[in-house]
Amino acid sequence: MKKAVHFGAGNIGRGFIGALFSQSGYHVVFVDIADQIIDQLNEEKQYKVKLATDAQETVTVENVSGLNNLKQENEVIETIKDAAFLTTAIGPNILPRIAPLIAKGLAARVEANTEKLYVIACENQISATDLLKGYIMEHLDEATKEKVLANVAFLNSAVDRIVPIQNNQGSLDVLVEPYHEWVVETTEEIPPIEGMKIVPELAPFIERKLFTVNTGHAVIAYFGYLANKETIDQTLADQEITNQVKATLGETGAYLIHQYNLDPTEHQQYIDKIIGRFQNAHLNDGVTRVGRSPIRKLGPEDRLLRPALQAQKAGLSYTNLAKAIAAALLFDYKEDEEAVKLQSMIQEQGVAQTLKEVCGLEESNELTKEIISHYEALKG
Repeated sequence: MKKAVHFGAGNIGRGFIGALFSQSGYHVVFVDIADQIIDQLNEEKQYKVKLATDAQETVTVENVSGLNNLKQENEVIETIKDAAFLTTAIGPNILPRIAPLIAKGLAARVEANTEKLYVIACENQISATDLLKGYIMEHLDEATKEKVLANVAFLNSAVDRIVPIQNNQGSLDVLVEPYHEWVVETTEEIPPIEGMKIVPELAPFIERKLFTVNTGHAVIAYFGYLANKETIDQTLADQEITNQVKATLGETGAYLIHQYNLDPTEHQQYIDKIIGRFQNAHLNDGVTRVGRSPIRKLGPEDRLLRPALQAQKAGLSYTNLAKAIAAALLFDYKEDEEAVKLQSMIQEQGVAQTLKEVCGLEESNELTKEIISHYEALKG
């Protein structure tokens, strides 16, 4: 049976990427450091993916197993040697940590197997696979690099599926929304995977997704948190916040239409569909889950800053994005490490210096001034 190695046995890995490989006839080897999940995968060899709908339809995912990358390094290397795909869904920050092991696996593979291997990082990050490729290359000598580049295809992708925090203690089963999108950028023929869409240019897809789905989700979470809402769907029941979300996505939409010549009517339909997905009460998706890691989400290339900067550069409105960034700065959820660190930075250094450190924004930038103005107003 064909094999796919997937780094990240969490809910997204099991409920999205791993499930699609299984449905496409692959044995999926999940690589993770979570002993309990790895042991369960090896014992049960299957789990269920439940759809967040009235009918709660389920799909059984079979032909799965697990390896612990800290304790079974040699086994991971052996698995990479004869896999057809290697994918990740672990978070962009973890990619540098797994790169040394993947590099060892690729070095062993190109000596033993000349069949093409497809490496795809399925992360909420522009050009995530390029980043992973760079980290991997740091751990290879020149001769091995040449062989890897000749026999391994590194393909960027955009992924989209809402997977909320699960209330399934001790179970491998995963609740997911029915909608999913997995777009992969390549011009070559690659083995078909259920639910994977191949495109020659990814930028319009990944930016459309990041600056509609991820931006929208974050805006709902941060304004919902400020309004003491518990879930995303409850937040959207507040018309004032819904209007704020629509106005913000109107700004990201104006940039996307300007940048990629998108059809305005079609893009508005896409925005409406995304907001409809967020309103799914079956997901019961907490605002603190969606808002977590605010420092990463306030990064210069991420969902709030990048579209604001791009809109500013294009001479377009960014005032609602500035307000959303201000709301993110007020996310003081005590159980999130980044939120605690962000509040500490603001307290010690002030908002302007924090924006410079976290977002790369100079104090003289008009965007900085607008963010601070909104911050003071929201803080009251």
